[in-house]
This record gives sequence, C-alpha cells and structure tokens, in this order.
Amino acid sequence: MNRLVDYFVICGLDYSSGLEPDKLAEDNLHASPLERSYKGKVLAHYPENVPSNSFDESAVCMFSLPAGLKFRTQKHSVTQAPNFHSYLITREDGKRCFGFSLIFYEEVQNRDIREAMHTLQAMYITELSSGLRARTLQNTQNQGPQSKSLPRYFKLSHNPSGAALTYYDISKDKLYVSKSIGLISQCGYVHAMRVFLENLYRCVPKHSNSTSGLSLESYVFNLLYEVQLPAAGKSLLVHLPPSDPQLPPASVVIQNSLPPLELPHLDYPLRLMFLWLGVDIVVQLFTCLLLEYQVLLRSTDPQKLMVVAEGITSLLFPFTWPHVYVPIMPASLHHFLDAPVPFLMGLYSTSENIKVASEANLCYVDVDKCKVQLPEEMAAFPHIEPFTAEIWSVLDKYSVHVPNSDYSRNTQEIISTRSSTLPGRPHNLRKISIHDTLDNERPPSPPGSARSEALQRIADIVRRTGVTLEPNETNQPSDSYIEDLRFNNALREIYLNRFVHIFQSYENFVIFPNQDKEDWFNNRDSMQNFDKASFLSDQPEQDRMFLCRFLESQMFATLIDNKILSIWGENDSNLLIFDNRIKSLKKRYGCENSMRSLCYEPCLSAHDTQKPADRRLANPDFESPLPREVTNCRSLPCRQFPILDKEVLNKTPVLNKGSIPRASALKKGLSFSKPPVGPNDKNLKSGNNQDMSPALIAQANWTFVEKLLKDCKAKTKRMLLAKLGAEGVTLSSNNAMDNFGAVEESTLITSLCDFLERVWSHGLQKKRGKSAMWSHILAYQEKYQYLTKKDLHQHQSNVSRLTASLENWNCPLEDAKLRADLPELPSSILFDIGNVQAMTDVKTAIGMARAWVRLALEKKQLSKHFRTLLSDQNLLRAQYKRLAFVRSEEEREQFLYHLLSLNAVDYFCFTSTYPTTVIPYRLVIVPNKKGTTSSANVWMVLSGTLSETNRISVPKSTLNFEHKHQNLGVLTTLRIGHDNTGLYAKWMIEYIIVRNDVTGHTYKFPCGRWLGRGVDDGSTERLLVGSLMSRKEEAEEITIQNSGSLGRSTPRSRSPAVLQRAEMKPSQIQVMLGDCVNKIIKWHHRRSSERHTTLTALLCSDNGLVTCLENVFLLGFKSARLFMGKHYLWDYFVKVKEQFELELLEEVSGNRTHSLERNHQETVAVWRCYCHLIEEINHTSKTLGKDGKFQQFICLSVREHLLHRMLVPMSKCKVTCEMYEEISFLRKKGLLTFLRQILLPLDELDVVLEKTVSDGISSPSSHV
Repeated sequence: MNRLVDYFVICGLDYSSGLEPDKLAEDNLHASPLERSYKGKVLAHYPENVPSNSFDESAVCMFSLPAGLKFRTQKHSVTQAPNFHSYLITREDGKRCFGFSLIFYEEVQNRDIREAMHTLQAMYITELSSGLRARTLQNTQNQGPQSKSLPRYFKLSHNPSGAALTYYDISKDKLYVSKSIGLISQCGYVHAMRVFLENLYRCVPKHSNSTSGLSLESYVFNLLYEVQLPAAGKSLLVHLPPSDPQLPPASVVIQNSLPPLELPHLDYPLRLMFLWLGVDIVVQLFTCLLLEYQVLLRSTDPQKLMVVAEGITSLLFPFTWPHVYVPIMPASLHHFLDAPVPFLMGLYSTSENIKVASEANLCYVDVDKCKVQLPEEMAAFPHIEPFTAEIWSVLDKYSVHVPNSDYSRNTQEIISTRSSTLPGRPHNLRKISIHDTLDNERPPSPPGSARSEALQRIADIVRRTGVTLEPNETNQPSDSYIEDLRFNNALREIYLNRFVHIFQSYENFVIFPNQDKEDWFNNRDSMQNFDKASFLSDQPEQDRMFLCRFLESQMFATLIDNKILSIWGENDSNLLIFDNRIKSLKKRYGCENSMRSLCYEPCLSAHDTQKPADRRLANPDFESPLPREVTNCRSLPCRQFPILDKEVLNKTPVLNKGSIPRASALKKGLSFSKPPVGPNDKNLKSGNNQDMSPALIAQANWTFVEKLLKDCKAKTKRMLLAKLGAEGVTLSSNNAMDNFGAVEESTLITSLCDFLERVWSHGLQKKRGKSAMWSHILAYQEKYQYLTKKDLHQHQSNVSRLTASLENWNCPLEDAKLRADLPELPSSILFDIGNVQAMTDVKTAIGMARAWVRLALEKKQLSKHFRTLLSDQNLLRAQYKRLAFVRSEEEREQFLYHLLSLNAVDYFCFTSTYPTTVIPYRLVIVPNKKGTTSSANVWMVLSGTLSETNRISVPKSTLNFEHKHQNLGVLTTLRIGHDNTGLYAKWMIEYIIVRNDVTGHTYKFPCGRWLGRGVDDGSTERLLVGSLMSRKEEAEEITIQNSGSLGRSTPRSRSPAVLQRAEMKPSQIQVMLGDCVNKIIKWHHRRSSERHTTLTALLCSDNGLVTCLENVFLLGFKSARLFMGKHYLWDYFVKVKEQFELELLEEVSGNRTHSLERNHQETVAVWRCYCHLIEEINHTSKTLGKDGKFQQFICLSVREHLLHRMLVPMSKCKVTCEMYEEISFLRKKGLLTFLRQILLPLDELDVVLEKTVSDGISSPSSHV
C-alpha cells in the first residue's frame, strides 16, 4: 500500500546564508526592507528521498512560501493564527503531487540578521531623503512623536498605520520572519493535512510545563511511516496531533471512493467557491474552461486560488484539463502569462491593484472582488437557465448564501417554477428528482427567512404535482466537513448529469480504427475519430454553436482517444464512470438507444452515490496506529519551530501486516473530522518548479514555440481535410441540417483566428489592446500608409521578391484598354486593411483582426500578407522580444508555408460571415460588337446566396460602372432587361462580368442572346446564371478583350438557349440527362459546406436540367419549314395547355363519363396544375421571350412535382402528333418510359427556387 504522506518539510530563513533579496518578486527594489521579499530555503525535509516521489527542493520552497520570506515587527499582527494553503506540483513526466504549507512568524534572535535589516533600513531612508527614490512624501500633522532622522513619510504614532508599519527600529522593535512547515503527498486530503499542521504547530513546547506530551518527531514519524492510503471503497481512521499538548490525539477519517459507481474523491470545498464567486461567475468560468480559453484567477490568498482551480476543474468530469495548469503562480513564474496556449493559472499577488491587460481569449476572474472579465463571442452552455436553477436548488438545500443571492434567487424561482411543470417526464422520476433536491437532512432555514420562503414555494409546487416530501431519514448530527463533502457530491453530480444527457449517444459516433494499436497511435493526429457532423445533427439547434466548438477541444479529443484505447484494454477510470452513468440512464428509460430528451432532465443520482461515502465516514473500515514516542530524550522548550531529529525520521520502520487493525471497536457515535481524497489525476503538465535561470526560461519558451508550430500544422491540415471532403459525412435527405457543415467550417476558421492571436501575443514587449495581431497590423499601416507612391512601390517590389515562389498564376496583362474596362484591384496588405476598417458593422479590435484574416483567407493572400507583415524587422524588434515566435526565423517560415497550403481550397468565409457589410460591385457589360450600347433604359437585378438588389439602372452609354450594396453573398444569377425604347433598343450581349471589389471574386454571366422586340425570341429580359471565374480564366478573358476578338462566343456562352445547335442522338441525350439528374440528387443530399454550386446553376446553366430537357423536346421537333414562320418549344407547350383546357371543360360540363379511378384523378390534377403554370407565366413574365418562359416553366415544374407526371398526358395530345416525329421522346414508348423514370427521383425533393427564377409565381391551390 502507498503512504499517505511522502515528506515533512520545513522552509524558512537560512541564518548561515544571510539575507538574499528575491529579485523575481514584484516591486522588490522600490519597497522598504520590511516590504521586500527574500529568498527562503528548505531547512530540512524528512525522509531524505522517496523513490516513487523524488524531492524537488526549489519547487517546494517556492510554493511553500509563494510570497518569499517576509519580515515583520511587533506592530504587525504576527501572533495571529498561522495561514494554511495547499499547492500543486506537476513534474516533467506529468506526475502530480500535492503540497500543504502552514506559514507563521518567528522572532529573529540572530544579531547579524537584525543588524543587516537595520542597515538596509538606513540605506533606504538615505535614498528617500536624498531624492533618489521618486516617491511623493505625504503631508502629516505634527501629532505624536516623530524621529528627527526620518522623513515625515515614516511618521510614528501609537496606532501605526500605512507607511509607519514599514519602519524597523532595532532598539525598540522585535523582528519576525516567516517560516513554513509542510507536507508533500500524492493525494489531496486537504482537511486532514490542515488539521495535522495546525495541531503540530500548537504542540511545539514553548514552556517547561508544556513538554509532557509526545515529541514532534513522534507525530511526524507516525504520519510518514504508519499511515497508509485506504484501498478503493474503504475508509481509515487516522490519529493526528491534538489541538493542545495535554489532550489525546485528534482523529479524522480519510476515505477512497469506489469507481465506477462513485466520483473521484474531492476534498476542496465547492461551497467556498460559490460563496466567493456566485453561481453566474462559476458557470461562466466553467464554460470558458470547456471552450479552452485562457483562464487567469487572481487573489491575495493562495488557498482561494487552489480551492477555485481544483473545484472548477473537478466540475469538468469526465473531461480533464489537458493544458498548462498552475493554480498558484508565484512572482517568479509570472513570465508564463505570455504562454500562447490555453492555460488555467492562479495569479498570487499581495497587491490589490494588479491590472491585467484585456485579451480577446482571456477569462480573468478576481476572486477577492468577485468580478469576471469574459472572452468575446463566448457560446452559452446548453440549457443554461434550468441548469443554473438546479444549482440554486442545491445551494438552498445546503443553506449556502452566495453573492447577489436575492436577485439571483428571484430569477431562479421563476425558472424553477417553469421547469418543475415541464411535461414529458414520468411522475416517479420527477418525484425522485424533487425529493433529492428538497430532502431535509440538515437543519431548516430560520422561520421567515428568504430561503425558507423560497423552499416553501418550491414545496408547494411539489405538492401540486403529487409528490410527497419524506420525513428526515437521519437524525445523526453532521459537522461542516461532512456537509462540504455532501455538497461537493451533489454539485458534481449535477454537472456530470449534464454531460451524461448531452453525450448519452456519443459512442454511436466514435469511429473505431481498423488497424492495430501502434499504427493508430502513430497516425491519430491525421485521423477522424468522431463523426462530428452526424452527432451535431441530433442536437437541438440552440446547442450546436457551443457543441461545435467543444467538439474541437483537446478535452473532448482526449476522451474519444481513451474510448478507442479501451478496445485494447487500456481503460481510463473517468471514462469507466462516465460510461456506467450513461448505461444507467438508458436502463432507467428502458431503452438502450433512447433518444435525447428535449426537456431538461435534473440530476437523480446524488442521493444514491452519497450513501456509500456516508457509511464509510460513519463506520471506518480500518484504524491507523496511535502515535508513540520515538525519541530517547525529552523535548526542550523552544521559541521557534525546531529542526527535527533526522536520524529518527529517516529510519524506515518495519511494519507488520496487522499494524492497521480493523476498526471494529470504534464507537458508533464518535464524531470525526473527515479528510478527503483528491480527484483522479490525468497527466497534466505545467511549467512550475524549476529554478528560473535564463537557460531554463529559454527552454520553456522553446517548448511554447514548438507547440505553436505543431498547432499550426494540425489546424491547417484539419481545415484542408475538412474542405477536401476527407471528413465529409453525407447526411440523410433531411435538409434541415444543411447548415451544420457551414457551422463546422466557421468553427475551424474561428479556431484558426484564435490560434493566430496566440501567435501574435507570444513574446510581446508591451500589450496594446485586446488583439495583438491587429495592433501589429495597425502599426504596419501607420508606418507605410504615408509613403510616397514611389517608396511604396519599391517596398512592395522588395517584398514581392520574397513571395515570388508563392505565386501560381500570371498577372493580367498591363493593357490600358483592359484597365479601362476592368481596373485591376490592388493586392497589397494595405488595401485589405483599409477595406476592413471601412466595415461599419465591425467595431472591436478582435473583430477587425478576424475580419481581416477571413478576407485574406478568402483571397488566398493570408500567407503572403503575413510574410509582408513580418518582413519589417525593425517593426518586429520594436514590438516583440527576441524569444517571440514571430522572430524565430525558421519556425516562422514553416508557419507561413503551412498557411500557404490553405490556398489549395476555396473559402468564402468573409463573404458568408458579414451579411450587412456594404460591398462595392464592379459591373462590366460585354456586347457582341465592342462599344455598342442600347438606346433603351437598361436595368439589372443581381442575386446571391444572402440577398438580392432592387433594380439597378444602367447609366446611359455606359458599359462599366460600380454599384454599392449590402453583401449579396456568392453571386448566383443576374437578370437584365430594358424597356425597348429608342431607335436602337435591340442589343446583343455576349456576357456580363461582375466583380466584388473587396474579395476580388469575379463572376461571369454568359448570355449570347439579343434583348429587344422583333429579334431572336422577342425577349426584353433575360435570366443569366453566373459562375465564379478562376484567375486563369480572368487572364484569358482579358487577353480576348485586348485582342479585339469579340465575335460570337462559343456555344457554352449563352442563356437560356442558342439558335443553332448540333443535332444530338437519343443515347447522347439520355446520358446527359442522367448525369444532370444525378448531380441534382447528390447536391440535395450534401451538407451545405460540401455544395460547390447552387440549385439555380444545376437547373439553368450549361448542361443544366433546362438545357437537357430542351434537347429532349427538340429531338424530333418538326422544323420551321413545315410551318408558316418559326416555332419555339414554348409554342408547343401553349398549344398543349389549350388542349388540356378543353379536356377540363368537358370534365366540368359532364360531356364525358366521370371516372373515379385514381389514375384519372391524378391526370385531371396534372391538367389543372399545368394550365395554372402556363397561365401565370404568360401573365407575369410578359417581358420574357419564349425561351425564357420555357426555362421558367421547367423550373416551376420541378418545384411543383409536375415534371415526370405531365409527360404521359402531353404524349396523348393531338398537337404532339402534329408537331413531333415518331423518333421523339414523347412519341416513342421506350424513350418516354425512360424519360419518366429518370425524372422520377426529382419528385422526392423539396425544391425552393430563387426569387429571380420563380418571379413570384405561387403554387396552384390544388397540388398533385
């Protein structure tokens, strides 16, 4: 069995070394000698070494005396009770051990030390008097005695206060120095350790008549060698020093929980954390940890920091904090605040006026002042209101009064009333939950108190729902320690219950590997272990933003890794408990695959899990041996805590197996002070315990640099894999979940922005604002925006030489005519900075930085811009230390090349994120004959994925103009038309170019048709479908324009039909149509993030459904030479409509026998729907030509599920025989059957058309 305690330690002033100032302490050189900190040393530790826990002298001394050695006089309250605190040491191998320290003051008897302090005092006063210290001396009144040799700053009076306390008079004052006695243990039994140290200090023989008790060595020896840790599920009665030497030993009970039924033991009282911070701040702090923000706690009491840090991390169960964890950070470790990684640190400072710079990703909690500073854009924890209400109910149950309780309780009562009446839960479950919350196993609140009234109101609700409050189950009195353990269990069960309900089906989404353990372990960073998209599809919409971010955390990844490792027999204790709770939940509902409840389910397990702990505390399983005298000589009285006999304490005793007898003779009514078991520790590594030499600080910083580079590689790889589809998971046909892919992509980009902020925050000379990256960008802008054009061009040419290898496409030709048509956009970093600054909807520095990153990423300029930014070495040296990541050349180059890899994929992260930003759009009309315009009044309507414009009037005789509008998103369609006025109204347009002048995205809208009456199909309005042009296509387009080759474009550049086309064979048409329908079906079932096109493009673009069906209906269509004049497909569809109307008239007039057959009823419905659409199109779209109306009809038919149903009725019309040959699809039975079957899958889709396509035409009243 393992020992309970490994070491007993004494730390303090080494008289042989003298006074040595602690240079790393805060403001050490500007304070008086009594205010300064001095270096302490480990005076003794017992035993010399424990093989399983080597002794780290520097770390133990640093954390035992976190403020260093302090000197005081009798004017200070040096005789007050000693101060206890615990601390945590994390070793290089990740192993954690707990330390416990009791700090007290002892009088200095050494003459040399007193004279040294007097000398330092005299030097300090001389410096003040001579003006070497720039201090403002306070004006004081001439009251009370004053020293003539002192400035008035050191006024002396009978009631010393302020600066007078800092003066030491060697002739009058007694000098005291701080000292610490402590314990080192591998478990966090805080209560037992505190009782031992406080009572041991009281047992120091200070008078000749106080030496009748056991020696100090006896108590220490007993704890070091004769007290072992209890086994899992067992408890041990431990005998500790008495509070008075004349009394018998005190007793406490330590216990060890039994997994997987119980949570790991926690001895730190959560009650204190809620008393200090309140419910809201605790929940906010908890959320920040889950999202892995940087968390900084501050207090002047180190024990407060430890209680909050250990308490809040225990609430993360079953997850564990995997990042930097330093609950108490002495002044010598303050450089760790620059760590560019998530951390949880406790800033211990004796000053009340510590100010911490505001950071976008930092959660700062002032424990003493009960204040919190939260990160920006923090997602809320799921079910936050009922979750908070349940916490309040436990606080009421245990009579814990927290800050702002009246206001919070009023809110909670409303929430609790609402949640108590939620439907959908079985009455028996609700009874257990309410009873678990309201059972009165403790003294009730005072009559008439606010808490009592609140509980009475809740009790009334309980009774109305048919639940009875059971009487008190136990009348056994309980001390505050047992109450704290019960409170801890109740709170932790509530938090665990939330995770159990949220992740009750998580195992279904774990992707277990099909290779062996070694292969999986080596490749796990590049593998997807959890199906995030599918898991999110099962979650309520309001929870997805939080869960999207949490699923990307290291905490969650570690849990999934542990789940996978369990298949090879490596079982994590936290995971075993978590899986056991999920199993119990499913068993309770009677279903192994129960669906997640939409209602908030309160915790039901706290009462049951507390019972074993209560049993162990009331009836310990074992008892440790009583302390016995181990020295041969009697202890002498002393005024200081003595150095103990190392010969006695370094001897390891031989223990019999029966030295810990079963505690069968313990009295039932014995009251114990209970000790605790620390939580299950994962290997958490924090920089902490090394001597802070420059070499070791550099080594710690190098670790940060390597971590940043590794994170950069992992994040860019993760983004590439997600974008390229390696992790794409196709969802079911339910399109309600299509936004998950977009949310996941947005989360990855947000994570990248957070990472870049950490990079730019590392090694700053001085923090400026919330965003270090934006501060650097602004500094660069300020330096270069006032350069002359010549200087700026020279600077950019120098940078371009550095980035020449990054360019993968040739710049457009420098042609004056081209620039007149489509001016080239600047590609400099200053241009993008200006565009971001012009955004009125982004107001914060962190918002500006993220907008700039998104813009640069979308433009594929992120790596290039960062290279430009980092090329100014003078600016880097002015803002960053030499150890900063951005000044590490080799790592910086790798960082830039990792970011360069993101150029391989297309992002629209800026376009899709800022819908209210005003964007300037450049529109260029390219007519058939260069330079020609129309005499008519031309207008355009531009549509995108976010919105569409109103009609934009095209300036007369203008082919190139700019229009500003709120962000339209990715452009999809453009509708152009005119009023057909003037002598030269007819206008042949080849295509239209539209460019977003912020992102640089250029879209081409092919036309290749006439606008005007009496030409082509007589259309004065056309719908054009756009496509995003690549940079290569832009260059080719510019070349064509410059060469003057602007004749008819190829058949690919037309909308919606060409006048002449090559005749196609039926087999070719069948293949084309099959591919088109397949693309639409695939598009519909993909996540939105995986859709690389739009439905409008699949319907109306080249090789779209309209084009394919146009080829279908043109096959066998009798040519114009057989008729008087040109016939269009629309003419045929109108004639079919006329015949359907005649059929409907006969149906209504009763001229034909009514058939009740289902097929005939469907046919009649098809007739009506068909006629409605044709009528609406003719009435609404009068400016459209016949080809445009055909295009609109096909799209509306898909929406109305009419397309495959209308084919057979159309084939039976007389006009079909008149206008089609027998080889056509409508007249040849085999082709008609194929056509109906290939279009049938479209009937399963719910199609939503853009407004520009539907033109506002509604569905008919009766659907098929």
